[in-house]
Amino acid sequence: MSLTSKTIQELHSLYRSKKTSVQDVVEASLKRIEETNYHLNSFSHICRESALAEAKKLDAAGMPENASMMWGIPVGVKDNMCIKGLPATCGSKILKNYISPYDGAMGVCLKKAGSVVMGSCHMDEFAMGSSCENNAFVKVKNPYDLERVPGGSSGGSAAAVASSQVIVSLGSDTGGSIRQPASFCGVVGLKPTYGLVSRFGLVAFASSLDQIGPFARCVEDAAFLLQSIAGHDKKDSTSYDYTPPDYSKDLKNDIKGIKIGLPKEYFTDGIPADILTCIDKAKKVFCDLGAELVEISLPHTQYAIATYYILATAEASANLARFDGVRYGYRNKEAATLKELYIRSRSEGFGPEVKRRIITGTFVLSSGYYDAYYLKGQKVRTLVKQDFDQAFRKADVILTPTSPCTAFQFGEKIDDPISMYLSDIFTVSVNLAGLPGISLPCGTDDKKLPVGLQLIGPSLGEARLLNAAYQFEKVCPPLGIELKV
Repeated sequence: MSLTSKTIQELHSLYRSKKTSVQDVVEASLKRIEETNYHLNSFSHICRESALAEAKKLDAAGMPENASMMWGIPVGVKDNMCIKGLPATCGSKILKNYISPYDGAMGVCLKKAGSVVMGSCHMDEFAMGSSCENNAFVKVKNPYDLERVPGGSSGGSAAAVASSQVIVSLGSDTGGSIRQPASFCGVVGLKPTYGLVSRFGLVAFASSLDQIGPFARCVEDAAFLLQSIAGHDKKDSTSYDYTPPDYSKDLKNDIKGIKIGLPKEYFTDGIPADILTCIDKAKKVFCDLGAELVEISLPHTQYAIATYYILATAEASANLARFDGVRYGYRNKEAATLKELYIRSRSEGFGPEVKRRIITGTFVLSSGYYDAYYLKGQKVRTLVKQDFDQAFRKADVILTPTSPCTAFQFGEKIDDPISMYLSDIFTVSVNLAGLPGISLPCGTDDKKLPVGLQLIGPSLGEARLLNAAYQFEKVCPPLGIELKV
């Protein structure tokens, strides 16, 4: 087994016993990235020199007695996170040459833990997409089938972990952008409770929905990475004033007697039979582990997609107004007036999906339509949240498919925005309600592509969520499919 295929626990033990060095692991990661990135396009920028320098620095200082589990671990970060000296292009022409002058919260947390940032990972432009086809520069490919998408918008981060380019990575999730690519790429992806992880230094898409979270090849690694990034941050006004528990401590507890809710609205006739077969097998696994399955209802689920695309686009319209060609980013050099500068810089700098969402968001916020769309959307969001509150009176954890489909082919949905949006139908409600959700592999479909299982927990319920996911993972058979790189 290569060093980059090992778990965090295994690497931690090797470091502690001095059987390997951080430099060895970082060099192995760099080699794997350089061998496979041509095929995958997962990394947008590789920090070869700074990663090696950091590895040598860590080795020279030696592993501290109380070292974080993330010490010496190679990490990829999504291209919308500000880390000093690293590009943060958000997959957009309008930020093509932008280099972050400061460390956002993620940079601070990773450096404090002693992790090694290997580079930034490609994404859908400004995190708007479900396939990583909405990128101004490249298309990220699925490591299990290079003709298929990795999911989005954090597709690069998911593909980097699935292909063992890095041990773990960070993505952001606004409506499913961690969980859906985790499902498509056969890895673990966790979207934390809104406010558990600081958004300081995350380029905003929809500020009331965005949340940073981990990708990993196993649940325990996701718990270790979450531990290093969770907690209160004074620089983020929406950050919880909360001290997180030790997320790895109770992973191995049995889950006998926990109640797992099955929302009837998520198990519809539209889900392919091969995906439902995998989910049914997952239900049986939980029953064998001693869990009790209970039927629940989330009646406002049918309005979730419409509500999400009203609220998310409205916030995007406001957040992306800052990209105007004046202070930083792409600037049209031929404009004769300030108005023309705005129009031409934004028209040339933004891609079609971003323009579509800005226009939609501006419309729902406009005079005469605000009450009919945006205000009504906020009211429905409250109803969605209340549905979950009621459900968690009956259940400890909620089980659903992560996505109604597996990885689709390039071009299959890109010209049909509604079809693309519906691929997030099982994930957006979690963001609207601000809850934690995790996707983990639970089998393959008839095309031998990964199928994802989603578990949803109550607010700040990550410990229970990770415990249930870990116990499932222990007995769920491996996917049994080979990478194409």
